[in-house]
Amino acid sequence: MTDVTRTEQPQDEPDLLRDQFRQLVRYRALLAVGLLIGLLGGAYLAFSGADTYTATSEIRIKAAIEDPFVAGATADKNIDIGTERQSALSSTVADAAAKSTGAPVRTMSKCLQVTNPPNTLVLRLTCTAGTARHAADWVNAFTKAYLDDRQQQTKATVQRMVASYQSQLDPMVTQRDDLLDQIAHAKSNQIAGTLISSQTNLLSRITELNADISGLRALDTTPGLVIKPGVAPDAPSGPRLPMMLGLGGGVGIALGLLLAWVRLVFDPTVRSESEVTRALGAPVLGTLPRLRGRRGGEDGRAGGLLAGGRGDGRLAEEYRAVAFRLTHDKRFSERRRLLVVAPRGTGDTPAAVAVNLAASFAEMGMEVLLVEADLRTPALSARLRTTDGGRPGWARTPGLGEGGWPAGLQMPIDAGESGSFDLVPGRRVRNVARALTSAPAGRLFAEADEPGSVVVVLAPPVLGYADAVALADRVDGVVVVCDPRAVHRADLERVRELLDAAGAAVLGVVLHPAEPGTGRRFGFGRPSRPAGPGTPAARRDGEVPLDTPAGQPERHPVP
Repeated sequence: MTDVTRTEQPQDEPDLLRDQFRQLVRYRALLAVGLLIGLLGGAYLAFSGADTYTATSEIRIKAAIEDPFVAGATADKNIDIGTERQSALSSTVADAAAKSTGAPVRTMSKCLQVTNPPNTLVLRLTCTAGTARHAADWVNAFTKAYLDDRQQQTKATVQRMVASYQSQLDPMVTQRDDLLDQIAHAKSNQIAGTLISSQTNLLSRITELNADISGLRALDTTPGLVIKPGVAPDAPSGPRLPMMLGLGGGVGIALGLLLAWVRLVFDPTVRSESEVTRALGAPVLGTLPRLRGRRGGEDGRAGGLLAGGRGDGRLAEEYRAVAFRLTHDKRFSERRRLLVVAPRGTGDTPAAVAVNLAASFAEMGMEVLLVEADLRTPALSARLRTTDGGRPGWARTPGLGEGGWPAGLQMPIDAGESGSFDLVPGRRVRNVARALTSAPAGRLFAEADEPGSVVVVLAPPVLGYADAVALADRVDGVVVVCDPRAVHRADLERVRELLDAAGAAVLGVVLHPAEPGTGRRFGFGRPSRPAGPGTPAARRDGEVPLDTPAGQPERHPVP
C-alpha cells in the first residue's frame, strides 16, 4: 500500500506559468476593464488623427565643391548630418518659411519633423497640418527656406575667405609695382639682380593667392537637391479605425493582465489547488462539482447531505473517489480515524463531506461510525433518516441527556444503495472540552481499532473553536474542507500549525464551490445568526441555559 497523501512535487516552469495564467484569467472583470480602456484609447486616437494630413519632402545635401568630376571629390565633404538636421529645425528656417506662407511661426514649428535615413546624406522633412494643401505648402516652404539659408551661409563663407585673400594680395601687388620701378632705375647689375630675385618670389606668392581666390569664386555653392518635393496627400495620415482598435485591444489585454497580476499578488485568498497544497502540505483529494438548481434533500433527506440516489451522480462519484484515495493512504489505513473540519465559517459542506465519506466507506464493506463532535449546534440527527424510517424519542427531546455525551446512543442511518452506517449524534453539554476529551469519548474513537472499522468525526471549524484541536491527538487523520475562493492562505497555514502541534496529520483537502445562498463570492458566507449577547462569541464556556426552547440550538462560546 502506498502513501498517496504527500506534498506536491516541485512544478516545472511551464506548469507554474500555466497555473499562474489560469489564476489571472479568473479576474475577468479586470481583464474586461483593461480591454475596454484599450479599445477606447484606440478609438480616440483613430478619430483624433482622422483630420490630420502629412506631407513629406526629401533633400540630398551637397557640399560646396569646385569640380564635382575631379577624382577624390566626395559629396559628403565636411558635412555633419546631425548639424544639418538641427539647422533645418532652427528658428531661422521656421521664420523664413512662415514669412513665405503667412502662417504663424509657432504653428509651423510644431508641425515639422526632420529625420535622416541611415547611411545617407538625405534629410526627410515631414509636416502635419489640418488640411492636405497646408501640409504640402508648409513642407515645401520649409524645404526652400532651409536650402536658401544653407546657400546663404555657404556664399557668406566664400565671400569672407575671398576678402581675406584679397587683403593679403593688395599689399603684394603694390610691392610688386615698387620693385618694377626700382629695377628700372637700378645703377648696377648686381642691385638689379637682387631686386629681380625678390620680384620673382613675390610674383609666386601673388600667383598662389590669385589661384585661391579664383578657386573660391568657382565653387558650386548649391546647398542640395530636392529629390522628393512635398505633394498634397490623398488621405488623412492617421491610422484607420480597425488598425487602432486592434492595437488598442492588444494594449488593453496587456493592461488587463497587468491589473489582474497586481490583484493576484495582493489577494490573500488561495486561487488554485497548488496554493492549497503548499499552504497545508497535503494534496487535494477531490473537488466537489457545482450542482445547479439544488433545492434540498431527496427521498426524505432534509438538507440533502447524502449524495447517493441523485439524478446527477457526479457528486457521489467524487465522494467515492476521495474515499478510495483515503483507503489507499498508509497513514489512514493504519489508524482508520478521520477528522473532517473546515478552517472557519459556517456551512453544510463539511457535514456533507463527513456523511458521504461515511456512506462511501460503508459501500466498501466497512463498519462505519460517524461521530458528530459538534456539541454546540448539533444537527445531523435531524437531517438524516434512520433505517427504521423515523427518529428515536430522545433525539426529539430538547435539553441535556442524563448521561451527557457520549451516552452510548447510536443511530443506524440509511445511506440508500451504499448501505448503512451508525451515527453518534452530538448533544449539548455544559463543558464541551471535557466531553470531547473524556474517557467515554476515547473509547468511542477507539472503535476504529476493530478490524474493518472506520470512525469519521465531524468537528467545528478549527479557527472558530478549539474542539478540533482537542480531538486531533485522538483522531490524528484530518481532512480539511474549504472553498479555495474564500479561504485565506494565512488561515490554512494557521490550521496546519495547530494540527501539527496537536500531533495530527492532514491527509488531504476537499475543495468545494461557494455554497448557494451565502450572498458572497469571496467570503465565507453569512453566519446563521448575528453576533451579539448570547451568541457563542459572547458567552463563557459552561453557561448553558437549561430552559432552551425546543428546536433552538444551545449557544456556547469559544473555549
